[in-house]
Amino acid sequence: MAGYILAIDQGTTSSRVIISDKLGKPITTAQQEIIQSFPRDGWVEHEPHELWDKTIELIHQALRQANLTAKDLIGIGITNQRETTIVWDADTGKAIYPAIVWQDRWTAETVIFPLGICTIPVKAAVFFCILNLRWVAACNYA
Repeated sequence: MAGYILAIDQGTTSSRVIISDKLGKPITTAQQEIIQSFPRDGWVEHEPHELWDKTIELIHQALRQANLTAKDLIGIGITNQRETTIVWDADTGKAIYPAIVWQDRWTAETVIFPLGICTIPVKAAVFFCILNLRWVAACNYA
């Protein structure tokens, strides 16, 4: 039965796995909502291990629903939440801080870009991963 493609869609509010045939026709879908937390006004976070665990669970569920095994797959595709940031500890394999979701606004006042001969604040650019990484490091989580 080989010839199926598994797609992982890690969205902002849910995790989803879709299995399609090699022509792109969907065979089955498995989906679960994920918990978003809002620890402070403007902050949006996910639990990284929940994202991982639900994805693995949904892969198994979709394969069961389609009566397939991993050997039946010819490819896997992944789509995610753009600029959501997760920092993993290389030694333990555990996240060192919750996932900072792309919607998070905590960096809104910290972004300054040089523009020609002047420097101006740009509030619209708060979803850059580098700012999230800088913040995690500055808070000694890294």
